[in-house]
Amino acid sequence: MRLSGTLSIYIGRAFLLSFLAFFFGLLMLVLLLDVIELLRRATSKPDVTFAMVTEMALLKLPHMGQLLFPFATLFGGMTAFWRLTRSHELAVTRAAGISVWQFLLPVLILACLLGVFKVAAFNPLSSITLSRFQVLEALHLKGQKSVLAISSSGLWLRQGTAEGHAVVHASNLLQQGNRVELLNAVTFLYQGQDTFIGRIDATRAVLGDGFWRMENAWVNTPEAPPEHLNEYWLETELTLERIQDNFAPPETMSFWKLPEFIQTLEDAGFSAIRHRLQWHSLLASPLLMCAMVLIAATFTLRHARRGATTFVIASGVLTGFILYFFSDVVYALGLSERIPVTLAAWTPSGVALMLGLAMLLHLEDG
Repeated sequence: MRLSGTLSIYIGRAFLLSFLAFFFGLLMLVLLLDVIELLRRATSKPDVTFAMVTEMALLKLPHMGQLLFPFATLFGGMTAFWRLTRSHELAVTRAAGISVWQFLLPVLILACLLGVFKVAAFNPLSSITLSRFQVLEALHLKGQKSVLAISSSGLWLRQGTAEGHAVVHASNLLQQGNRVELLNAVTFLYQGQDTFIGRIDATRAVLGDGFWRMENAWVNTPEAPPEHLNEYWLETELTLERIQDNFAPPETMSFWKLPEFIQTLEDAGFSAIRHRLQWHSLLASPLLMCAMVLIAATFTLRHARRGATTFVIASGVLTGFILYFFSDVVYALGLSERIPVTLAAWTPSGVALMLGLAMLLHLEDG
């Protein structure tokens, strides 16, 4: 028997309302916790006002919202199915000859569409607001004038040249507006991939439009005496935006920009593992949302038959959190390159989906 459109809309609306209620409820809870944490960090910063703290918390909220999507789907699905089961509406639906897979179909379609919305629209918004949050955090809470933070070993950049590529190292970096200066810059020049052809030591290197202007430079080439130049001009395709992007975590990159940026990083010789993991994880989001619906159905469609409501719901919530931590473990394995990036990104969603399908097939009769 085919599921009527009226019943599909009714079940889908029940799930969507539950999802929205949990999603915005969890968002408000996260916002409150973030405000408290930022206020704690700002206690030693007399110039930081409550309005600044609230602005930073609101800017970070869309990023946290992305992480809440699967949990809101799980809790929303469990609540919607539990209500329909408790009111015996699903029992009547089954008595009319409609199988569990038929009345789950509209919910699965909605969950998939929510996953697509998260990737296509919510993620670009999140990347913009998170970038702004990091700028304000660096300025007000960390006391940094720039979000370009370098490690104890200094700054390392790689760029292409006409002969091959160059690796630029600096002990420190200064940024004022669009002006970027490297202090105690050392540039290693290579022909092709690994043939060393020279080294340039400069007191200062200033980034211009398509070049580095190096001051007080010593040019060293094999089998030739060092040559001192007051200025040395080195061509570069680097810009302030590209340098900032190299420091930016993948969470601040929009889903639509990630493929191009990954290609740019790899062409320049940088590692793009984190960015590839982020992109594939976003691609797997619709699948993960559908898996959460199946897990929610597994634990709540049985309520009318076997009772033990608290135990059943707690089991479903625990399963969701176990999958979340499993995702973190697999993500860490992918980040360390112990398993392929694609496998690390898609395994949690695939395992959750197969687990939900297997449990439903075992517990339900059609």
